[in-house]
Order: sequence, then C-alpha cells, then structure tokens
Amino acid sequence: MPTAPHPQSTEELYQALQANDERPYGRTRTVTAEELVDAAEQFEEPVPLIHALLELQEAYTYGSEPRKSPVVFARLLNLFDEQPDLFDERLRYMLFWRFKWVSNALRQLPEVPLTGLRQWLTEMRERYEKAGLGLQPYYGEAYQLAAHTGEDTALAYELWAARTRTRFSDCEACEICRRACHHLTAGDDERALAVWEPVLAGKESCQEEPARSVSYALLPLLRTGRVERARELHLAGYRGCRRNPSMAGEVGRHLEFCALTGNEARGLELLAENRNLFDEVDSPLEQLDFLTGVEVLLQRVEALGHGELPAAGHPGRTWTVTGLRAEVRTRADDLAARFDTRNGTTTVTDRRRARLDRAPLLDALELTLRTRSLDEVAPAAPTAAPAPRAAEAVPESLPELILRARALDEKGHPDTRACWTRLRTLVAAPDYTHPDDPVVGPLVLLRADLLADEASRAGEKDDHAEAAALHEEAAALYDDAGEPGHAAVERGTALLAEAERAEGAEAKAAVLTDAHATMVRLHESTAGLPPYQEARLLRLRATMLGMRLQWTRSEEHIAPVFAELDLLHTFATRHDVAGQISGGLLLRATTHALAGDLPAALAEIDALLERLRSQGPDWHLPRTLGLRGRLQLGLQDAQAAYTDFAEAHRLSGQWQGDTIDPSRLLADLAEACMHLGRPDEALRHLTRAAEADLRRDRRFDAFCTYSNAARLSLDLSRVEDCIALLDSVLAEPDVAAGELDDRLTAQLRLTRARALRAGEDLKAATAEFAALAAESAGWDDDPGSHAMIAAETAVLLGESGEFDRAREAADQAIAAHRLAPRHEPLSNSLRELACLQAQQQGPDGLPAALAYLAEAGRIADEARIAHEARSADENRSADENRTADENRIADQNRIADEAGEAEHGTHGESETRGPSLDTALAYEYGRVNAYGRAYEDALAALEKARTLLGEPGPQDDWAGQWAECVRLAGVVEGLYLKRTAPALTRLDAAVSHLTALGHEEETAPLTSLAARLRDDE
Repeated sequence: MPTAPHPQSTEELYQALQANDERPYGRTRTVTAEELVDAAEQFEEPVPLIHALLELQEAYTYGSEPRKSPVVFARLLNLFDEQPDLFDERLRYMLFWRFKWVSNALRQLPEVPLTGLRQWLTEMRERYEKAGLGLQPYYGEAYQLAAHTGEDTALAYELWAARTRTRFSDCEACEICRRACHHLTAGDDERALAVWEPVLAGKESCQEEPARSVSYALLPLLRTGRVERARELHLAGYRGCRRNPSMAGEVGRHLEFCALTGNEARGLELLAENRNLFDEVDSPLEQLDFLTGVEVLLQRVEALGHGELPAAGHPGRTWTVTGLRAEVRTRADDLAARFDTRNGTTTVTDRRRARLDRAPLLDALELTLRTRSLDEVAPAAPTAAPAPRAAEAVPESLPELILRARALDEKGHPDTRACWTRLRTLVAAPDYTHPDDPVVGPLVLLRADLLADEASRAGEKDDHAEAAALHEEAAALYDDAGEPGHAAVERGTALLAEAERAEGAEAKAAVLTDAHATMVRLHESTAGLPPYQEARLLRLRATMLGMRLQWTRSEEHIAPVFAELDLLHTFATRHDVAGQISGGLLLRATTHALAGDLPAALAEIDALLERLRSQGPDWHLPRTLGLRGRLQLGLQDAQAAYTDFAEAHRLSGQWQGDTIDPSRLLADLAEACMHLGRPDEALRHLTRAAEADLRRDRRFDAFCTYSNAARLSLDLSRVEDCIALLDSVLAEPDVAAGELDDRLTAQLRLTRARALRAGEDLKAATAEFAALAAESAGWDDDPGSHAMIAAETAVLLGESGEFDRAREAADQAIAAHRLAPRHEPLSNSLRELACLQAQQQGPDGLPAALAYLAEAGRIADEARIAHEARSADENRSADENRTADENRIADQNRIADEAGEAEHGTHGESETRGPSLDTALAYEYGRVNAYGRAYEDALAALEKARTLLGEPGPQDDWAGQWAECVRLAGVVEGLYLKRTAPALTRLDAAVSHLTALGHEEETAPLTSLAARLRDDE
C-alpha cells in the first residue's frame, strides 16, 4: 500500500523527495523512497529519476540495508555512463562520493567474495583517475578493507593517512575515528584518545559522529582512569545511536560498557529499548557487532547468577538471559565464521573472542541517577531495608505464630508485619487447618486480624477507599468472633480513612467533626476494653481533631486537640501503654507546630526523644527524629535538620516493616541539602526516595519524586543525567502502557523535552513539545498547562525557523491563557518569538515580530490588573478544591514550570512588578527593531528601557541590565546609524558612572565596544 499520494508532476516529486529527506531513517523512509523511484520512472525526463535513486540509496545505506545499496548505485552509474551531461556538478559530486558507500556496503556482506571487494576498489580507483580526482578516498577504502581482514594493515594505513585530503575524502570526524581505531587496535589507548579528542570534545562532528567515536572510546577511557569522562560520554553517546539500525554496533559497545562497569541492570534495560535491532539490522557486519555486545552483557549477567532473568531478544517469543545468550552465541559465531571464510583469516573471530574474554574494568560505576542492581530488577527481588537489626525469628509453631503476631500488634511493634505476612501465606494454602486451641481462638478471629493488617497496608498506600472498606469488613468479622474492642478500633480507623477521602478543607473539617463525634459515641458504648484498645480509641479521637486543625488552622480547633491529648496521656500513663504515650506526645508536638508555636513543639520533641532513649519504644525514634528535623527546618536551622534526618534514616533501617516512611525521610534529607547549598547530594537522596517508594509499591509517589529529581538535575545543568533518568522511568511498563496518571506522565515528558532542548537536540525537543501540545489541547480541566506547553512549543518552532507553525502554537497558547491565565511566562515566550522572527527574517519578519510584542504587552497589562483583583481567599479556595492526587501533582510535579506558579499566587510579586515588565518589553522592542533594521525605533525603545530602569546605585544588582541597554544603544547608534560621536559619548559616560559605583565588571562590554568604534573612525 502506498505511503503517500503518487506525485503527478516533477514538481510534486521534488516536494515529496524533500519531505522524505526530513524523515528519520528507517522502514517508513525507505519504503517511501522506493515508491518515489517508481513514480520518477513515469516521467520522460531522467533527472528526477537520478534524484529519486540518490534518495533511495541514502535510505538503504543509513537504514542498514547494504545488500540493496550497490544495486541502486549500479543504476546511477549506468545513467552516468550513458548520459553524463545529465549530472550537473552537484550530482556528479554525489555520485563519486558514493563509491565509498558501495565499498562499505560490500564489505559488510560475507557472501561477497574478497575478489569482488578488490575488483570494486579497482573500479573506484580507475574512475577517480579518469575523472582527475585525488586518490586519498580510494586509499581510505583500501585501508578499511585491510583493517577488516587483518592483512597488511600497517602499510595500508600509511598509504592512506600520509596522503593529503581531497574534497571527496570522508569528513574530518570520520577520518579521526578511523585513525584512532587504528591506534586502539595496536594497543595504544593514550594515542587513540589524543587523536579522538577533537571529536569527543564536540569540535568535529557529522551524522554519525561523535556517537561512533564515543562508543569505541568508552573502554580506553576507563583503562586510562578517565572514569567520569567515560560516564558522561556514555550517556550522551548512547542517546545518539539508540534504536538506530545503522548504528547497531555502537549500541552493542554501549551494552558491553554497561556489562564491564557493574551496570548489568542498565544494560538489560538498554537491550530492551533496542529490541528492534534484532529484526531491523540487515547488515551482517553490524549484526555481528551488535550481537557480540549483547553476548558480553548476557554472559556477565549469567556469571552473576541471574540467568533466569527475562531478557529482550528476537521477537516472537520470550527469552531468559541464559536462553538468549545461547541463541546470540550461535548466530554470532556463525557470522564471524562466514566473514573469516570470506577473508581467509581469523581476524573477525579473534576480535570477537577478545571482547568476550574481557574482565570487568570496574566493580561498580554509578552511570545514572537511577543505578540499580540485578537483584532489584529481578521479579522476586527481596526488598529488605538496609542493614536491619536481627529481628526475632518467626515461630514455626502455628499457635505460637498467631499469638506472637497478636502480642507484637498490641505493642505496635514493627516485626508484626512479618508475622502477618507469614500467616497470610499459611491461611491461603488449600490444606490449611486452623488450630483447635481456645487460646488461639477461632478462624474468623484470625481472618479478622489479617483483614485489619491488609487495611493498614492500603492506608499506607493512600488507598483510603479500600482501607475504609477493609476496616469495616474486619470489624464485622471481629463482631462474629466476639471481640467488640477490636471491632470498635477497626470502625474508628474506618471513620478516619473515610474522612481522608473528603475533598477541600471545609468538607474535610466537617467530616472529621462528625467522625470525632461518632468515635466518642463508639468509645463510650463499648464496654470491657483492655487498656491498649482504649488507648488506641483515645488516640484515634485525638488524631481526628488534629487532622481537622491541620486543614482549618483555626484557633478555636487547637484547644480540643490538647484536651483529647491530655485524656490520652493520663490514661496511657496510668496503664503504662508506652506506645500510646509516645504517640500522644508526638501528636502534641505536631499540634504546637500547627498552632504556629515551633519552639514549644521543639521542646515537646526534645522531651519525647529523651524519654524514648531511656524508656522506649525504640522504633518510635526514627519518626520522632523526622518530625524534629522538619521543625528545625521551620526554625531555619538546616544543619540541625540534616543531622536529625540522617539519624532518623539510619535508625529506620534497623527495623523491619514500615516503622517510618523511608522515602519521606530521604525527601526531607534532600530538602535540607538544598537549604545547605548541597544540590548534588539532594539529588542522590531524591532518587533513593523514589526507589524506596517503588519497593513499597507506591508508584505514583515514586514517579512524582523522580520528576522532582529530573527537574533538579536539569537545574544543575546535568542534562544527560536528566535525560537518562527520564528515559529509564518512561520505559517502566506501567508508564509505557499508559497506566500512570496522564498528567504526571506529561510532566515527565515535558521535563525530558526541556532537557533535550538544553542539550541542543532541537529536533527531538521540538517533536516532543509538539506532541505534548497536541495532547494537552484536550485537557479541558487544565488549560493553563496547555498554555504553558504550547508557548514553549512555539518558541522551539521559532528557533527552528518554522514560523507558521510557531504562530499556530502561539495562538493556541493565547486561547488557553484566556481560560487559565499564565501571564508572565506567555508574555516572555511571545517576546522571545518576536526576537527570533526578527533575527532570522530581518525586515521581512518585523511586522510579525512587532505583533508578538504588542500581544506580549497586552498580556503584561492583564497581569497587573489580575494581580490587583486577586485575593488571598480566592487562592486558598482554588487550592482547597483540588483533589488529593491533583494536590500531589500540583505540589510535587506541577505541569507548568515555576513561572506558571505565579498565576496561583506563589510568585505573584515577581509577575506584577510593572517597571520590570515594561523595561523588558521596551528592551525587546529595541532588539526587535534593531534586527528589523528600524534603527531609529530601536534606539528610542532602548532609551525608554534605560529610563524605566533608572540609573543604578552601588548596591543595585540590575546594573548589568542597565549596561546592556547602553551597550545595545551604542551598537545601534554607532555601528548601524554611523553616529560614532554621540555613541562614544553615551558609552564613555556609562563607563564613568559604573566605575564610580564599583561596577567594574559591567563596564567591560562597554569599553570593548567603545574601542571598536574608535578603531573604525
């Protein structure tokens, strides 16, 4: 089936060829190119056919189909021989350039005999000599054949490398790679890396470079101790070759690098991402290179005892590491043998064996922010906390196990969870027989216990609806078992879970008030409660009122909380219920904090810590230290907070179960690190927090934290780290399948798009932004985020010179902005678009650029009006009406960036400072008019901007902005309007003024411009 309408004219054909040229290499581009050749053959004029054949050969070459490339070139060569006049200078150049493509294609096919390869090289030499072209390209191909076979390599290298380059020589970057690989094969890592440096440093590049050179340089970098450089280049280089059939060998070398640096889990992840290469690589030599890298990885995973792990292999069946390794080994051995048979040497097999025999170069190298071990990716991987204390052994006797679980549960001991887990497994077995023991009680009682534990687990995952239902079900079973006290506790906990489901502060407060009243009645109507159950009911009562205070922050709700806490403390102390004593004291400290009295809260916590250290229970220490750390942050003592969080995290690792949320502590540590100016450490804590959430199956929270970590890494300019992290997260099965919250997935993709832009991968960034803009257009409940995304998309399209599409995206952003204002960021984007259009199109783009600026000015005016009209109550109401999940996304992963938060009052002042917005707009009018060669208008706008800023004082941090206005005005006046004298007067006066104020650094560009103007006089 055709992929596009059949061109009916040569003009349509050329348009279709140009459109196809913009597609990525792969089957779609190749099939289209084949159809366009068929279409070109209908025209009598042969030149369009030449163009179509050239496009088809390129598609075959870079689509890894070397068998077809020579066939197409043969047609081109026949056309050239028959009608050379059809080939203008450009077409002739392309024809002779592609002799090298054919040489490379034939070398990749073991069925092509060595004599055939040499005959082709002879043909190339004769053609070049006849055309009067230099022979350096021929000798380059001869060297590559020698390097492939392993015969006469040194001589072939000298004959090539010693010759002067010609216009038909491969690009500088490709030849650098070839020379470096020659030294690498000779065992000289240092020399190879020295030759590679211009490519690795980004000074030389092409379509395949630096990705190809990077893949070869990774192991030499490790062997010479340049570990961090290897890590950085792996991240950047892998992104340049992944999923690309024509660079399958490069992917294989990245897999090998992972295997030899203790990153086997990442290697399996990358293998899964490149599964397409098993099917789409038609080049036997590329296949061999890829498969050898795959085998190095699988061999290492199997050696570590994980041969049973699933692995992504040839489509059509599922694979384990062991099974796939055997298949890969068979295929790769066969390919190597075929090449050696063709070449008459053992070089290919020897090189393959050398790769397989390499020992790991490093035990562990932290390649990405999400470094995981094979144990962690195993389906049944253990998830015990780090360095746990030795828990008491779970009793083997069933009656003892049941009684032990209940005794621990009564104390609130962390080891309870292990007992319930074991019992759940036993009870679920088909042959389970319940003990006939009055001390143990009936089966219905045990089933109630297990349901209560299951309900608690649901609550820990914030599944409050499930938790409430399970608590009620457990209560009914306790009634059946004749345990009214347990039933009362479960019903009280169900009330609390139901209250969590209410949306909005007022609704929650009302539900909690009713729940507390019900709880009191329930408590009073339940007779014969043992002390630990009565204390639990008192704690539930206090917790309900504490939660109400948390939502309302009403002064009238403070005293009732303390009253309930007094009852709890008196009762628990009288009956020595240690867990409820400390729990009540912790809640008392929290209540002081909610009431705004942080010093009192800290004093309560200090007293509680002293009690816990002397009397226990020890497992309450981590949670108490965590609260103390948060209080210290509130009191602006970040170092003390860090110390508390670190100690809490250390202690929490000593206990089984869920004594305290480790991800919360790690996130707290990250926050403390940010306050202490240690963002890199904060980043490590965030990624560890996300992994902790994944281990607890709290995937939504985990991905929220990953999103925060990615944004922080981008803020730290760790662009490749950010992209690698997000690539890994977005490849998670539930994310890839669309099962994660769509807005959170969009946030992850948005951050990745921004990172791609920061990494100067403009094409990929623009494609991702455009896709997100199209998706977010359907977010009727969140037009503000669509406005932000569409605005950023418009700027990227402008950077790419696609101003028609940029205008469409900008119009979408403006329309969405009218529904949910995003004043400052949209105004910023419009100003940036204006500059881009004027800069790229000059006077022709000036009207459109000025229209953008006019729109930006109107939006800035709206911002001031909106800020004056917006009240704090409206902000609070908007926040309160969000659902719990929306709150988490908004608080932790807002789809719009930080500038967008200004629309909700977070940064309102920065958005509405009139002079700064007016100044920015005036300055942009100056730039835009300068680009559009409207120099008098530009000068007037810059004078206005400088006036709005006012002359800076000694302490003003905007002296640089003022100096920039002066500098650009000097450029316009002195260089463009040729009014040198007034421009120098302007510049000299500004330099004198800034120097007198102590702003010497800001004078440098002004002094430089003044010197240039004087030189031109």
